[in-house]
Amino acid sequence: MRILVANANTTEAITARCAEAARAAASPGSEIIPATPRFGAAAISTRAENIIAGHALLELLAEQAGRVDAVVLAVSHDTALEAARQIMPCPVIGMTEAACLVACMAGARFGLVTLGGTETYRELVARHGLSTRLAALEGLPATPQEAVADPARVEAMLEESIARLVAQGADSVILGGAALAGMAARLSAPVPLLDGIACAVKLAEAMVGLAL
Repeated sequence: MRILVANANTTEAITARCAEAARAAASPGSEIIPATPRFGAAAISTRAENIIAGHALLELLAEQAGRVDAVVLAVSHDTALEAARQIMPCPVIGMTEAACLVACMAGARFGLVTLGGTETYRELVARHGLSTRLAALEGLPATPQEAVADPARVEAMLEESIARLVAQGADSVILGGAALAGMAARLSAPVPLLDGIACAVKLAEAMVGLAL
């Protein structure tokens, strides 16, 4: 099974981090194929950058149509998810959608922590129909680039945020950000931590296995 892990920003270090997390989650026999768009933002922090990233991502996917068995969108905004599903002849899984769906099976309500602003994530959870399952949402004062350059600092901030989310009723916590991929295993938490890349890879494998 060939799974394309498609970043939507142009930062190769984030693509590499997502690929590493995807390979750690993948079953034997699943090949992870990382890809980075040719243009767009180094990190997506505005609505305008997200629209540009959608264009870049769809161009990248169109080049891979028919060559892969599933696609994981390695972008926590689930950028261009519906459009990607229109052009790809295989399952397309958004990393945050996947984490939210798995979180609903891990407990009654979930929390989500991300980097920067939270407004678009609240909207994203609502678009997936899961607002009533969202216990709390937090944005950390850090950038994706800082998560790559100084992961220990960001991990410490994450643990503090997770504790606050649990105190607000979260039965599990989603790490919302491609730059946070792979960090869950290094954090201490009283509830399950959900890595969107890992969740998306597992759901992609399941959908291919079910011929969906």
